[in-house]
Amino acid sequence: MKHIFFTLTILLFFSCSQAGAPGPQDENTSNFSFAYLTDIHLNNGNNNNCFEGFEKAVANAKAENADFIMTGGDNVDIDGMDSEQPAHDLYEKYAGKIDAAGIPFYPTIGNHDRFWATGEDDPLYNEGLFEKYLHESYYSFDHKGWHFIVLNSAQICDGYYCVGDEQKQWLAADLAKVDAGTPIIVSAHVPFLSVYYPALHGEYTPKDTFTNFKEIWDMFEDKNLKLVLQGHMHLYEEIKVKDVQFITAGAVSANWWGGPYHGTEEGYLKIDIDGDDFSWKYVDYGWEIK
Repeated sequence: MKHIFFTLTILLFFSCSQAGAPGPQDENTSNFSFAYLTDIHLNNGNNNNCFEGFEKAVANAKAENADFIMTGGDNVDIDGMDSEQPAHDLYEKYAGKIDAAGIPFYPTIGNHDRFWATGEDDPLYNEGLFEKYLHESYYSFDHKGWHFIVLNSAQICDGYYCVGDEQKQWLAADLAKVDAGTPIIVSAHVPFLSVYYPALHGEYTPKDTFTNFKEIWDMFEDKNLKLVLQGHMHLYEEIKVKDVQFITAGAVSANWWGGPYHGTEEGYLKIDIDGDDFSWKYVDYGWEIK
């Protein structure tokens, strides 16, 4: 498969991130790698071999000596389901694959990971199934001197994606515990920043970024925020602003398991940490449509 992907690098010169969640074993060294797999879109279809593709991506990440795997949201497609059992079955199958993978997983929730076919008072409503099978929908962990924050940017405020008030309070408390010099990486499914719509449609719209991104970003003002990892768009984007690197990390599923999406192949992001610095590459893990 050709290594072709859609890259947008923008340098903008203007002024413009469950506490205590267990992470991988901390060590004194801070040289390590991890993989970021976003927009996997596992589903109950029988004709797209999505689980085979997911397992191939995981195997590739392990072969790249990743310490752990983070996911960037849209792990499974359940938001359109109108009954519980298929949603349970899909999450259970995915959780089983994660347990058998032999590498730690730290998932991010996406908009397609939420379940709406119950009443709002049902514990499975919205992020309930994600939390039942995978993880809390926002949390943090530490690894080899770096602090990782996983946000739920698929919450809804006044009809738009957002980070809600309770989560903001949690984030403020979490950041208060982090030393100003500690390097920080954030994962959020719905992006802080994206040029998807200008690039593909010639327009700017807040539709697919979360509305209070600037408020959340400003919470990191006195912290050492290095990298924001994003999903949702299925395009590969790089945006560096105010010394923070934002990367929209393509999609494991590319065009929803239908081939490349506007030049972005099926792939994932590999991040290499060296002390308090980092580098990255987009890895085409070799998937072909079956």
